[in-house]
Amino acid sequence: MQLRDQVIVITGSARGIGRAMALRFSREQPRALILVDRLADELSQAAVECGGEAVTADAASQGDVQSLVAGVLERHGQIDLFCSNAGILVEGGVETPAAEWDRAWEVNVKAHVYAAQTVLPHMLERGRGYLLQTVSAAGLLTSIGAAPYAVSKHAALGFAEWIAVTYGGRGIGVSCLCPAFVRTAMVDSVIGPMGAWMQETAIGAEEVAEAAVRGLGAERFLILPHPDVAEHFQRKASDYDRWLRGMRRLQDRVMGGLP
Repeated sequence: MQLRDQVIVITGSARGIGRAMALRFSREQPRALILVDRLADELSQAAVECGGEAVTADAASQGDVQSLVAGVLERHGQIDLFCSNAGILVEGGVETPAAEWDRAWEVNVKAHVYAAQTVLPHMLERGRGYLLQTVSAAGLLTSIGAAPYAVSKHAALGFAEWIAVTYGGRGIGVSCLCPAFVRTAMVDSVIGPMGAWMQETAIGAEEVAEAAVRGLGAERFLILPHPDVAEHFQRKASDYDRWLRGMRRLQDRVMGGLP
């Protein structure tokens, strides 16, 4: 998947990984770069910086996504790459209120569903198209202290797998961007021992964007900006029980603030 001369849509692009991707993708000289977010002011600034178009919309609203896609098709006639990047962190365990579980599900899972429902018919008609879904390493591993986040990210990965299996033979490419900790407002919002642990291995959003360009170029399903995520995923698959024991020890260490 080469980005030059392509029409690209990126949701959640006012800040963080989405903004970094927009800036990095702009260097590949796409035909059109459409930035989408609910944060209108920051979105407009990001669009100016990368020479793209700003569309204020909610990726977790089916109606907004339908209007977004219809507008892009009307202006540009095609969508080559749709990046479902919007996501939120919802912390807590089984006690987390239902409304918070719903919020995580709407943004971290159903936003991907709405994007696919809306853009796939167009891509299938053309016989080609690409979906980049920001999932997180939590979809492959887990997320200590954040059950709604871990569960919703697992579901997002499962949906991307299904799309790849079902439509991969019909010209549709799918990649999942699965970074671990990234220096964004999301990670910075976590305080205490957990936040300190996350910052230890956090990388910049620019590094994630660069990994996305390389991964798209190779058309890899899993794009892993943190190389050790692949190793942990392999360990999990080879001995699930051992991995669970190790994660319990890690949880005790991190939550206890131990070195």
